[in-house]
Amino acid sequence: MSLASGARYTATGKRKTAVARVILKPGTGEYTINGKPLNDFFPRPTLQRNIRQPLEAVGYEERMDVIAKMHGGGVSAQAGALRHGISRALLQADPNLRGELKKRGFLTRDPRVKERKKAGLKKARKRPQFSKR
Repeated sequence: MSLASGARYTATGKRKTAVARVILKPGTGEYTINGKPLNDFFPRPTLQRNIRQPLEAVGYEERMDVIAKMHGGGVSAQAGALRHGISRALLQADPNLRGELKKRGFLTRDPRVKERKKAGLKKARKRPQFSKR
């Protein structure tokens, strides 16, 4: 597929309370997150690998630049949100990639979020200590 040089593909990725607004544009494979390079923003190699997965899956790691604005959540959730956003933006760039991305589960929004605290309990499920006597 040939990419128009001025093309911009935008998408939003989410995980827990983290939100990533992603812009994909043809380039050399650089990642800029909140104005910082990838390894400054996510020093952990496992998270970096996680983020790179969608582009590697479709063989675009050298052809696309990723610009993202992140907010909310923790480090891991932000990485997950970014991966989700990149996958969605790729879909905008080329709808034919849908099968491959879906098969690998990159398009699925991870539904796991913190459960609310219930009245009469210490946390979502932890009960207060029970004393028989």
